Amino acid sequence: MSHPLRRRLLDVLRVDGPSTASVLADKTGQAVGNISHHLKVLAASELVEEAPELARDRRERWWRMVSGRLNWSPSDFPDDPVAEAAESLVLDRQTAMARQWFAERDGYPEPWRRAAFTADHWARLSVAELAELEERILALLASLTDREIPDDGQERKTVFLTVRAVPGRP
Repeated sequence: MSHPLRRRLLDVLRVDGPSTASVLADKTGQAVGNISHHLKVLAASELVEEAPELARDRRERWWRMVSGRLNWSPSDFPDDPVAEAAESLVLDRQTAMARQWFAERDGYPEPWRRAAFTADHWARLSVAELAELEERILALLASLTDREIPDDGQERKTVFLTVRAVPGRP
């Protein structure tokens, strides 16, 4: 998780579904051998797995995410500098996604520019209340990301959703 390409591979697999190393290489601009190496590292960490039932022949190797979501807390890996690096990478990626939107938003139709939003709030919460908030937010996000996409003729775009709740001071 502390490597930017691995994080991007997980994002592509999460959004686009199972894929081969060559397709992932095309989508990320990387060499197939490099992608294969990082997929093996992710597989060793049980974040991705092979999907042999999708292969058309024995030479073709398909990969998919083990879980459709990735939630974790730095406290899951106390005093682990790699976990700290991964958290920093996640924050950088979230910031980069927001900056990309700012740079490209004029290319989107008005309804999409109006629909995108940013919000921040301050609340006084106990540890239990913060845990409940996490549970409720993750359930809401799961209801959006795990659903069957309706065939109702409406345009849908891939939307990056991020949530962060940390103790702080104004």
